[in-house]
Amino acid sequence: MLGSGLSNQIGASVAALAFGSIGPAGVVAIRQWVAAGVLVAVGRPRLRAFTAAQWRPVLGLAVAFAVMNLSLYSAIDRVGLGLAVTLEFLGPLTVALAGSRRRLDLGCALAAAAAVVVLTRPRPSTDYAGIALGLLAAVCWGSYILLNRTVGRRLPGLQGSAAAALVSGALYLPVGIVTLTQDRPQPTVLLCALTAGLLSSAVPFLADLLALRHVSAQLFGVFMSVNPVCAAVVGLVVLDQHLDPASWLAIVVIMAANTVALSTRPRARPSADPSAGPGPGAGGPGPGPGPERQTAA
Repeated sequence: MLGSGLSNQIGASVAALAFGSIGPAGVVAIRQWVAAGVLVAVGRPRLRAFTAAQWRPVLGLAVAFAVMNLSLYSAIDRVGLGLAVTLEFLGPLTVALAGSRRRLDLGCALAAAAAVVVLTRPRPSTDYAGIALGLLAAVCWGSYILLNRTVGRRLPGLQGSAAAALVSGALYLPVGIVTLTQDRPQPTVLLCALTAGLLSSAVPFLADLLALRHVSAQLFGVFMSVNPVCAAVVGLVVLDQHLDPASWLAIVVIMAANTVALSTRPRARPSADPSAGPGPGAGGPGPGPGPERQTAA
């Protein structure tokens, strides 16, 4: 689980190294192609057998996946890895708290809201567009989780997620073609983008599948709460992105709110749905269908 989280965030930091040459959209295009290749090879979707009722949530999932990664990487480019991933993490936290009537969950929501105010407090250097992009990524991640549940009910195994990744990759074909033909990036830039795709998609996906054979989905979801801290640390070490003490405290509060909300939730009955696996990953959900992480970041 730790390897999965670190791989995801290191992949995002490597992606940031290529932003100057091909921009976030170019990097996301290559990442989407890597994710599509991995999931199609594993899920082997039978596209011709899909019904209209199955295609609708799959297409919604593809759009959510595509917009989520683009908005997250654009936010990373503007406000840094730690802040962008923390804002995106509000998506699954909101889904976890939505509809709950427990006072404890209300307290978690209020604590997270206060932490967001601290993170986004107005300053001369505040990049409001970057913050908005991070919050858009959060909305997309929440939508991704809800759509994944529908896809998991209507399609067996990983077929729905694989089809969504394939459609998402196809959506980025024009962007990738224009980027590769007009900008003509150096091989090192392409290597960074490809490495980001592997570290943020393929490696976390396989690591999550292995981890979920040994731990419960609830424990997995709780452990994934460490992703914002991993992102902040990786951003500091790899990209030299510094956060002030108040921002570090706010990140820890949001992480703690998610941990408390998930760890105190009544255990659900084990699901026989084979799609209840890992998800996209923050920091850019990687590709995958799980209800806890729904983490392709």
